[in-house]
Amino acid sequence: MRRIRASGSVALGVKRGFCVAAAVEDGKVKVGDVRKGRVRSFQEIPHTGRSGWVNLLRFWREDRFRQLHKHMERTFSALGPIYRENVGTLSSVNILLPADVAELFQSEGLHPRRMTLQPWATHREIRQHSKGVFLKNGEEWRSDRLQLNKEVMMSGAVQRFLPLLDEVARDFCRMLQVRVEKEGRSLTMDPSPDLFRFALEASCHVIYGERIGLFSSSPSLESQKFIWAVERMLTTTPPLLYLPPRLLLCLSAPLWTQHATAWDHIFSHGQDPEGVPAPGVLPGWRLCGWGGQLSLDLIKANITELMAGGVDTTAVPLQFALFELGRNPEVQEKVRQQVRTSWAQAGGDPQKALQGAPLLKGTIKEVLRLYPVGITVQRYPVKDIVLQNYHIPAGTMVQACLYPMGRSSEVFEDPLRFDPTRWSSGREEGRRAEGSGFRSLAFGFGARQCVGRRIAENEMQLFLMHMLLSFHLSISSSEDLKTTVTLILQPETPPRITFSRLSGAPI
Repeated sequence: MRRIRASGSVALGVKRGFCVAAAVEDGKVKVGDVRKGRVRSFQEIPHTGRSGWVNLLRFWREDRFRQLHKHMERTFSALGPIYRENVGTLSSVNILLPADVAELFQSEGLHPRRMTLQPWATHREIRQHSKGVFLKNGEEWRSDRLQLNKEVMMSGAVQRFLPLLDEVARDFCRMLQVRVEKEGRSLTMDPSPDLFRFALEASCHVIYGERIGLFSSSPSLESQKFIWAVERMLTTTPPLLYLPPRLLLCLSAPLWTQHATAWDHIFSHGQDPEGVPAPGVLPGWRLCGWGGQLSLDLIKANITELMAGGVDTTAVPLQFALFELGRNPEVQEKVRQQVRTSWAQAGGDPQKALQGAPLLKGTIKEVLRLYPVGITVQRYPVKDIVLQNYHIPAGTMVQACLYPMGRSSEVFEDPLRFDPTRWSSGREEGRRAEGSGFRSLAFGFGARQCVGRRIAENEMQLFLMHMLLSFHLSISSSEDLKTTVTLILQPETPPRITFSRLSGAPI
């Protein structure tokens, strides 16, 4: 199995069990005395500079926003498994090790909080839109989330939407087979535009219960505009996190204008996509059966969040999955053999097919380990806690940094190797016995985990299942992909994949 180049791994600069008071100033690490035993103060946590505004200027000057995941890697290597960072108006404690993440989640309380994306919240407030569960907190969040869980997280909901996702995945493969046949037996291309259309088609089919025809020879311009709007929204979010949005609104700052305009288009599409009746009109609308617990405005708000969050966050990991399977042909073949066996035994039942091919789930987990969609998961502990022998006051934003964690030799054996079998049940039970849980957090954890998790997991697994039944995947270069962060991690340049039709592939 191919390894990612060693420069991508994380080696902690401080041995576990020691606490070092340190700071990074002018690129140099200043390390204080090492002490053991007493709990050290919050102010003694290693940090990257005390002035948030100076750090913000450095981020702008050095383009750290787009390389935030690499900045985190470098900082953990320099300062060890915990550090503080102030950037503009945001302050956080960043952690890396699963044991610390477990301690954090045990202190999240009944109403877990993650970092509020203030630009999104400000847009809802100035446009007088209701907020969905992603932007809510407290009892209001909990009440809405419990209702939404019934529609998208429970096993009954999964059984309802699995055939819909399977239908879209099959149709995508049929479309690609036609294009491959026109070229002969293989086709080399950048699949990212098609993956975005697949993700949007799948989301609409689950949420509205109808197809919108994105696999036709001439997909609608309106749907393409929606995809562009989501990409613009994601790109403009990170810089706005560190500045007061209402100040930028008052100044009519171009960055804010672009962000708000993108959200306006997302809302208009999410509430009335082309060719699909507005929510409340379509009799088969999937998410209208909430027993009258949520108002129509709240249903629309959550629909919009699910739509906006269901395109790039599945399309981009599928780019990485196709790339890693293409440059690891022995892994690809191992997964394919399991898929073929399971598919033959399932009799066309997608749920049985997935249950019989656990390597598909392992492939998705391995992709998200190396390329997490969101590079951090945040919580605000409801009580004081101790991490790495440092005191963390209640209410502090603490971030579990997933990109450095996934590539750390402190957390994973041979971390740069793409190996879906590392997630097999036997190996995971051994890891849990060692107290090393909380290693797979791409969808978050607990009551505040990603509300679209079940949709996304099954959508990506079904997609890969039908792709592996139909095509051999290969790439021309096995060089590591360069990655960048908008609000999510994605390739700087989408990889080109060669799709070769397999003999006996289903049509």
